[in-house]
Amino acid sequence: MTAPLVVRSAAELHEDRQEVVLMLHDFTFRTPEEVLAGLTGTSVAAAQAMAQKTEAPANKDDAGIPRPPNVGMAAHLPGTAMPGMTMSGPGGMHMDLNDVHYDAFLANDRTLADPQIVRVERGGHIRLRVINGASSSQFWIDLGELVGRVVATDGHLVHPVAGNRFPLAMAQRLDIQIDLPGAGAFPILARLEGGSRQTGIVLATADAPVSRIAKSAEAAPPVDLSLEARLMAVEPLPPRSADTVQTIVLGGGMKPYAWSMNGEYWPQVSPLMLTKGQRVEIDLLNRTMMAHPIHLHGHVFQVIAIDGRPIQGAVRDTVLVMPMGRVRLAFDADNRGRWALHCHNLYHMVTGMMTEFRYQGIVF
Repeated sequence: MTAPLVVRSAAELHEDRQEVVLMLHDFTFRTPEEVLAGLTGTSVAAAQAMAQKTEAPANKDDAGIPRPPNVGMAAHLPGTAMPGMTMSGPGGMHMDLNDVHYDAFLANDRTLADPQIVRVERGGHIRLRVINGASSSQFWIDLGELVGRVVATDGHLVHPVAGNRFPLAMAQRLDIQIDLPGAGAFPILARLEGGSRQTGIVLATADAPVSRIAKSAEAAPPVDLSLEARLMAVEPLPPRSADTVQTIVLGGGMKPYAWSMNGEYWPQVSPLMLTKGQRVEIDLLNRTMMAHPIHLHGHVFQVIAIDGRPIQGAVRDTVLVMPMGRVRLAFDADNRGRWALHCHNLYHMVTGMMTEFRYQGIVF
């Protein structure tokens, strides 16, 4: 169950812009347990037990060595078979995409058979808040003939980046300012990466005719880091040397279907220990052929390098790590507790791709 939660700044409350929320979902008539059973080749009951383990705390034996993973499979070795599709990405690299086939893709709980029509003023000024609430799907946000400016990512201001098509990974959010050119109907589409299916809403001025929009279009490329590389935070982290630098290797494969961090599968993981006040840098190194949107709880981070190239990137809480790619992020350990770091492809998370940041002295 998901719903938008919008926190408006004082500046946003005073700006002359109509707010439009676009929340995306992938939909299937199957239960999550049925989907998971199909991916892992297990029974629905075994998949349900597997999912319940995701709610368990990190679990190690008394010797401090993680117990062997137990997700209903004999072994966890990278594989190549997949039920979705394989597609060439940047540089001709083969990428695995869309490992779940969905019955529909929803924009504000509707399909393009009956899309939401949002009434706007002629020449109006819009703040479009886009949320990718999908479980296992990534999209290109396509503004069509309109030009928008990305002004915030995951709720944090960035210097404006103009364009009409923007990638959006699972769990990521974009605020896009749009100035309408006049009267008319303006589709805002979300196009599934690596496929032809799409969903969306329509911005329309009064009495503007709205044409039917096809649920399919030409195939969209894989979501990439073309936007990420251009983003710059308005309020970056204060300059400071790192107190600790850690590498987290993203691993796993499609057959058997299991995904890991540093070779460990939740909940049998070794927590990454933090001390309050530290500047922490994390290298996320992807050794799989799928992209992974990595989400940190309890903190926000700044993206400071992509594939070894330093940037002064966005402040956010979810970043996409491309197949065989590397992303470095930095954050300040300023919120004591136990916090999850996980892939926001929920079927990757539930089969192991999650770990924990734990502050020193926190034992509950």
